[in-house]
Amino acid sequence: MLSLISIAILSYLAGAIPTSIILSKLLRGIDIRDYGSGNAGGTNTIRILGWKIGTAVILVDVGKGVLATLLVSRLRIDSVPLTPDMLQIIAGSCAIIGHIWTLFAGFRGGKGVATGAGMLFSLYPVAGLICLVIFASLLLLVRIVSVSSMVTAISLPIVILIMNKFMNYSISNELLYFSIFAAALIVCTHRSNIKRLIKGEELPFKRINYDNRNLQSNFNPEDAQSDTKKSRSQDDSGLKKVSS
Repeated sequence: MLSLISIAILSYLAGAIPTSIILSKLLRGIDIRDYGSGNAGGTNTIRILGWKIGTAVILVDVGKGVLATLLVSRLRIDSVPLTPDMLQIIAGSCAIIGHIWTLFAGFRGGKGVATGAGMLFSLYPVAGLICLVIFASLLLLVRIVSVSSMVTAISLPIVILIMNKFMNYSISNELLYFSIFAAALIVCTHRSNIKRLIKGEELPFKRINYDNRNLQSNFNPEDAQSDTKKSRSQDDSGLKKVSS
């Protein structure tokens, strides 16, 4: 039991590292949650601080899922009456929960998508690749990250069933149950996005303008805050101050 508790706690702490918040404060002196969508994730970081910092955030967040699933899950202090697959699922799930509700940032983290992707690639790379293709195809089609993320998450249980039935992959029932849980969780974390979608206010993911002053090293938070007074329709860079 001590091993299981340790795995859960360490996985949560690994997932709870607030990558985007740390980098936005260190490199630009701002809290990324005060800008754009208000989300502490890679997409919002790309919008506000540019693709380099945003990509770094995404890679680290994916790495948190990999770390918990492949390494932390192997920790043994005493005997554990669970299969290795189940321990990996528990570790990865705790990392996702840590990413969404991070202890280090007032329990306001990201959406859990990148860390969940790291977990999925660690468990079943083929399923991860299929979901990546679904996500990329949707993003090219609709240009909205939240829609692509939610539809991909909902597709995961279907992908697992197809792999199990028609592609001769032996996938545990535990992973199928997790995929259903993950899909529900990802949709839940996108509640604010769903509201904006209904209102027609959700911003598309547009090509980054590399000449935008907000993406340069001399990023000025005061300038950014003044920009947030503009409406979303006027602000193509997505730099709008969160009102709440």
